Amino acid sequence: MKRVLIVGASGGIGAALSAGLRSAGAEVIGLSRSVDGLDVTDEVSVDHHLDALEGPFDGLIVASGALEIEGAAPEKTIKAVTAQAMADQFAVNAIGPALILRHAPRLLARSERSVCAVLTARVGSIGDNRIGGWTSYRAAKAAANQIVRTTSIELARTHKSCVCVALHPGTVATAFTQKYLGRHKSVLPEEAATHLIDVMAALTPEQTGGFFDWAGKEVAW
Repeated sequence: MKRVLIVGASGGIGAALSAGLRSAGAEVIGLSRSVDGLDVTDEVSVDHHLDALEGPFDGLIVASGALEIEGAAPEKTIKAVTAQAMADQFAVNAIGPALILRHAPRLLARSERSVCAVLTARVGSIGDNRIGGWTSYRAAKAAANQIVRTTSIELARTHKSCVCVALHPGTVATAFTQKYLGRHKSVLPEEAATHLIDVMAALTPEQTGGFFDWAGKEVAW
C-alpha cells in the first residue's frame, strides 16, 4: 500500500500499523480521538474529519475500538447485560466502523488494488463461540463483521480490485487488553502489526468480504 488512511491511529495497534507502513515507504494519514478529536460514535465528527480528506487511498484501516467503556467490563454472563453497556459497545465497535466505511467508496482508489480492513475480533465469530460470556462485545463485533461483509459486496460493484475484509489481530498486549490477558498468549503491537500488514498484502480481490486472522487463515462467521 502506498497511501493509507488509519482511523484509530493513536491506539496500540493503530500506532504500530502506522509505524510499520511508514517504514515500508507508505504515506500514512492517521486520525484518532486523542490527537485529532475524531469521535467515531458521533456522525457529525466522522463526516467532518473524513469529508476533509482527498483520495484516492489504496488502504483504509479501521483500528478503533473499545473493550471496556465507561467502566463497564465485559459481562461474564447474560444476566449481567445492561442496555447502556450494550448500546455503548455497538456505538464504538459497530456503528463507528459503519460511519467510517460509508466514506470508503469516495476515498478508495477505483482503478487499482486497494484494501479496506476493519479490525474486529475472533470473539465476534458466532461459529467459534464455545464458552459464552462477553455478550455485548461479541455482539458488537459480530455486527461489525456483517457491516464489512455488506460493504464488500457494494464496493465490488464499483471498485473491482478492492479487498474489503474483517481482520482478527490476535491477542495483543495493549492498555486495551491488559486487564483481560490472564494466561492467554499475547503479542506486542509491533508484532501484530507486522502480521496484519503481511496479510493485507497477500489477500486478493477474490477474498473480499472475508474474515481472516493475523496468520491469514479464514475465521468462521
